[in-house]
Amino acid sequence: MPDESDLTGTPQTNAPKAEPRTLGARKLKPATMMMGHGYDPTLSEGSLKPPIFLTSTFVFPNAAAGKRHFEGVTGKRPGGAEGLVYSRFNGPNQEILEDRLAIWEEAEDALAFSSGMAAIATLFLSLVQPGDTIVHSGPLYAATETLIGRVLGRFGVKWLDFPAGATREEIEGVLERAGDGRIALIYLESPANPTNVLVDIEAVVAARDARFPGENRPPIAIDNTFLGPLWQQPLRHGADLVVYSLTKYAGGHSDLVAGGVLGSKALINTVRPMRNTIGTICDPNTAWMLLRSLETLELRMSRAGENAARVCAYLRDHPKVERMGYLGFITDPRQQDIYDRHCTGAGSTFSLYLKGGEAEAFRFLDALRIAKLAVSLGGTETLASHPAAMTHLSVPDERKAALAITDNLVRISIGVEDADDLIADFEQALAAI
Repeated sequence: MPDESDLTGTPQTNAPKAEPRTLGARKLKPATMMMGHGYDPTLSEGSLKPPIFLTSTFVFPNAAAGKRHFEGVTGKRPGGAEGLVYSRFNGPNQEILEDRLAIWEEAEDALAFSSGMAAIATLFLSLVQPGDTIVHSGPLYAATETLIGRVLGRFGVKWLDFPAGATREEIEGVLERAGDGRIALIYLESPANPTNVLVDIEAVVAARDARFPGENRPPIAIDNTFLGPLWQQPLRHGADLVVYSLTKYAGGHSDLVAGGVLGSKALINTVRPMRNTIGTICDPNTAWMLLRSLETLELRMSRAGENAARVCAYLRDHPKVERMGYLGFITDPRQQDIYDRHCTGAGSTFSLYLKGGEAEAFRFLDALRIAKLAVSLGGTETLASHPAAMTHLSVPDERKAALAITDNLVRISIGVEDADDLIADFEQALAAI
């Protein structure tokens, strides 16, 4: 939080009251801390909820403070600004949001962005130089693969990948293929979008540390959108940075677009100057909406997860279903081992492989009445889409085939509706095939 003069623009007599993290010997849970952490009502006329601070710039209490704040913003002094400067750099709503995002995974620091891809792009631009190599799991979200291969590739950045379920030995083999070139970043997505295959984060960490025993090890960043922060917390398993499309579960109402990056202060302080320069911070209204949504994050994700378990139990043995990519029905022993070590829940987004091809998948999607035909996931409503023809259309056909992004694949994100109603909807849609 900024200092006591910043929220209202005038000096206050008392410093902001610190929101408690403990109650006696009891450590408070994230769901409790979402109700007030990082915000002091006494600095905003006693308002229970933070106001939306719609301003482009902030008044400095004196010239020395202005210099001090800019020293932080420009990197002359590490750690960012000590107070509010300009809305391309920071703002009250964004800083409260970042404080609360960090709570869920016990990260040292966090940054909020205007979209998930803004977060990913800013992260890459902060860490990668021409001639570097990015090693990543596959598949990734199609826009992420496009950013790596087609955009950064124009500047001499190379990439190597390994399948999401790879073993430590397979990952080490890919790292060795980089030769003497500089690996700037190891980037993961788990579960993979849209196949729901898990990445063994601990195996990636072990392979990285074996290949780079010294201090100059490439950081490991992971897109945790599908399961986080409730069902998977990658920092606990050795990841250095966690990336989110906050549009999804964190926002959770399909009414905003935002992104986040969480991790150590040292790495966040590497990303922050790039965000300051290219202006990818989220706006105050979006930050305020996310603060509202974080208050019900655990409730929404829990209900959606329970619904998904019931829906998938119905779909599992349906005669028109070829197979499912749902983490509650893992059949591969290695994937089960990863799940047992890394995850606390199966999530509410899964892949459904129908018997047939694109025609059958399209008939199923067109017949849905409760579930909406739309991309995205993690909202209060159930969504269904066709990755091969929609979110992953830009992926070359041969790569889609290698990654099991087939024409009979439908991606489903279960919402918080009545589970029996959803089952009835899927039943009638399957009957249309």
